[in-house]
Amino acid sequence: MKQTTPKTEMGRRGPRLAVVGSSNTDLVLTLDRLPRPGETVSGGVFQRFGGGKGANQAVALARAGCAVTLVGARGDDDFGRDAAAALAAEGVDTAHFTVKPGVPSGVAVIFLGGRERDNMIGVARSANHALTAADVRAAEPAIAAAAGVLSQLEIPMPAVLAAARLARRHGRRFVLTPAPVPVGGLPAALFKLVDTLVPNAGEARLLTGKKTVEAAARELLRRGCRQVVVTQGAQGAFWMTAGACGQVPALKVKPVDTVGAGDCFAAWLAAGLAGGLSLSEAVGRAVRAAAVKVTRAGAQAGMPRVADVKA
Repeated sequence: MKQTTPKTEMGRRGPRLAVVGSSNTDLVLTLDRLPRPGETVSGGVFQRFGGGKGANQAVALARAGCAVTLVGARGDDDFGRDAAAALAAEGVDTAHFTVKPGVPSGVAVIFLGGRERDNMIGVARSANHALTAADVRAAEPAIAAAAGVLSQLEIPMPAVLAAARLARRHGRRFVLTPAPVPVGGLPAALFKLVDTLVPNAGEARLLTGKKTVEAAARELLRRGCRQVVVTQGAQGAFWMTAGACGQVPALKVKPVDTVGAGDCFAAWLAAGLAGGLSLSEAVGRAVRAAAVKVTRAGAQAGMPRVADVKA
């Protein structure tokens, strides 16, 4: 697909992007190790952070120097009002962060544990699940004004498809993080609307049934995606297009909080592509950004800024 550049793409803050996705409040318990089923592990540290894959990506983009609009939904409650205020404080446009009366705002319960700060996450049914295709279509002017659109799968599939179709209609790059992978996988039509798919290694295998990252990426290209970038945690990231592929190694860091690292990666990848970097260059910068993120607590609070990634 030929990418066109909207007149409003470059503003004071750099490329303009739109995020269609979720917002949660993360209730985080950090433990020496993750509990096993039926087990209680005490002595942890409790913290509360802004989260949700869509809001995480929006904050990451804002800190990457982008102008960003979040298209999503929240409840008319304290969690939702606090989330909207925090996003606005980061410079995120919340004009399309729709209030759903009588529906609770998103909440995620997160356990962090072990030396590598592995995580277990449970997400409550909320206003995120009430976001409709009509809500997304109402934000068409914001999508048309953006250089690219990011989405994830913590919102209903009709809303994701609406975002992808609007991006295609206006010639904007559509970047999808396919998480969490729904039962039954993704609709065949969605693959064909994706310019850049950004799964982690487990998601890539789950979507394709392939055992290796390279085989999974090749299968995802066959299904219609134009670019595939697979994040691999401490191994870095693998990228593939129809004509080339490459591996970018991770930086060695001591992880503090891995929650939001994938969202950080996807956001910086999209920002780099919107800013004119090649895919391999954008992946390299995204790997560095994610490495900074995991050394800091909080999905949104720990997102790096441009100076952090340059350093």
